[in-house]
Amino acid sequence: MTKESIFNAVKEAIVEILPDIEVHEVQPEMSLKDIGANSVDRMDIIIRTMELTDIKVPLVEFGKLSNIQGIIDLLDAKK
Repeated sequence: MTKESIFNAVKEAIVEILPDIEVHEVQPEMSLKDIGANSVDRMDIIIRTMELTDIKVPLVEFGKLSNIQGIIDLLDAKK
């Protein structure tokens, strides 16, 4: 799985959880807060992304990340 495919999974999860967001609006440098995700939405997006990529990471490791690129990099490192 490439970083691009992980990013695509993140985007898919975001538009599933936040239907007001368009796929083309999501950029790696954005935070999930930037796109309007509350704390429950952020957790749902991360869990859904892990399901889509079949990569499992303890949720606590996502707490220190500041943007979508951080999520991509963490999942890529744990694949």
